[in-house]
Amino acid sequence: MEKSKLDIDLLDTSFSILVDEDSAYLEKLLNSYRTILENTGRSVGINKDEPVKLAIITGLLLCDEIEKIKSQKNNEEQELERRTLDMINRINEVIPSEE
Repeated sequence: MEKSKLDIDLLDTSFSILVDEDSAYLEKLLNSYRTILENTGRSVGINKDEPVKLAIITGLLLCDEIEKIKSQKNNEEQELERRTLDMINRINEVIPSEE
């Protein structure tokens, strides 16, 4: 895949990066992060004059969200495994073994 250039201008900082992703996808991520930064700033009362604090708190909130998603996925996988084993046990009770 061809490298895409992304120009980032956030929190009083500007730079460009080259990555192996589609430029439309990168713009979508950047716009999403801008929205999250704005929402975080409003909800915790941090303005754009404190960009490092805003970026750190936003990063922590995103990490929290990722961990909750991982935990939910793990719980769903455990429940699926439990149900599968339960069905196997029921089938084994109904079908006589050939021993």
